[in-house]
Amino acid sequence: MDPAPDRAPDRARRVVVVGGGIAGLTAAHDLAARGCDVLLLEGSPEVGGKLRRRPVAGVTVDVGAEAMLNRRPEGVALAGSLGLAVTHPTTATSTIWTRGALRPLPRSLMGVPLDLAQLAASGVLSDEGLARVRQEPTLPPTRIDGDVSVGDLVAARLGDEVVDRLVEPLLGGVYAGHARELSARATVPQLVAMLERGSLLESAAALPTSDVPVFAGLAGGMAGLADALVDGTFTVRTGATVRELRRVSAGSTTAAGSTTESRFALTVGSAADPELVETDAVVLATPAAPTARLLADMVPVASAELTAIDSASMAVVTLAFRASDVLGALGETTSGFLVPPVEGRRIKASTFSFAKWGWVREAGRGALDGEDLLLLRTSLGRHREEVALQATDDELVASSLADLADATGLAARPVDTHVQRWGGGLPQYAVGHLDRVARIRLAVAEVPGLAVCGAAYDGVGIPAVIASAHRAVESALLQA
Repeated sequence: MDPAPDRAPDRARRVVVVGGGIAGLTAAHDLAARGCDVLLLEGSPEVGGKLRRRPVAGVTVDVGAEAMLNRRPEGVALAGSLGLAVTHPTTATSTIWTRGALRPLPRSLMGVPLDLAQLAASGVLSDEGLARVRQEPTLPPTRIDGDVSVGDLVAARLGDEVVDRLVEPLLGGVYAGHARELSARATVPQLVAMLERGSLLESAAALPTSDVPVFAGLAGGMAGLADALVDGTFTVRTGATVRELRRVSAGSTTAAGSTTESRFALTVGSAADPELVETDAVVLATPAAPTARLLADMVPVASAELTAIDSASMAVVTLAFRASDVLGALGETTSGFLVPPVEGRRIKASTFSFAKWGWVREAGRGALDGEDLLLLRTSLGRHREEVALQATDDELVASSLADLADATGLAARPVDTHVQRWGGGLPQYAVGHLDRVARIRLAVAEVPGLAVCGAAYDGVGIPAVIASAHRAVESALLQA
């Protein structure tokens, strides 16, 4: 790309990336590979965002995201480019804790059953609920004008029980949201496409099967992806909160009294000791709320739209047990269970990490004075249920243990625990989300050299966030 006329031809374009989660790290990595002089500013003490690992009883495991979609290419492609070998879950199977028992989780597309015989055998639905599902192919076609919630879409075709006992726990595990509020077009666009062809069940039955694993991880934890991205090709500053972003004209005098060719000026640090950082381009890889604040004056339309994106808080509780204390209750053939909200439990899911990931099982061998440790985790928290998280760490651990005991009979006490809270960590894709994102991007595009990325836009999973960062880099450079 030819340099802009107001910059010296031999000076690398300087870009500031705000936010050090996987979106910001990917954007900074991409920009550095393009020859840019990149500075990444992260307000917290460490980068990585929701990719984080901590030692629990001396075994280091993920306490944030533990996996990424394998059937979407961006995540595994990035890992491969960094020399990281992906690993896949074991053959342990998932279950669902509903109607008084742990039941096999039927194969489905976000709750839409792919095998009616399997659904019937699981016992997840009542006889009435199952009969309602079987009626679906006889229903007239559903016409979808605009957007609709996932819950309303599925309930209209398959009944409320499918939504309450299958769709809700599956969507809750991804978005920590509510099926009857989340956009179908933004969260599960495949369902909309299937309905446009006619029957959901018939379309689901026609989907091709695949031997390609759905999920992938990294030995040692997904946080290794964030670590690998910090490769020295760009500068990282932590504890560097960006308080203000404004645009300045090339050759103008900034508030600091210096003449600059930069297009943007960022105020970094505390109000008592602010620092001015000047740059040619900016990529905002921060959550919706802080991004809205930074854009309030420069791009008010985008700021207002971002303010309307709500978020959910959650917590991950990691528990380490002596293997001899828990294998009798849990075994090693089940990778964990989901919990539908209608069950009224505190936890929404539990992952038996030792059974799901071979590397976690190996890491725990002999870890406690030669005795094997097994690690598992629970997750708590849904949208607008933050009050449930206003408890001490000990109380969240106690709630997790109580639900685990009721679900599995596990009576052992852990040798160590860790509670990771993710306040406002999951954006909610309400009905109309895609249109909102389009309006945000249209407004931001009016400011050359400015781009946004992250989980608030195109998907909350790791591959989707990485794709968002790739797109932002193209916008920041091509429009500058």
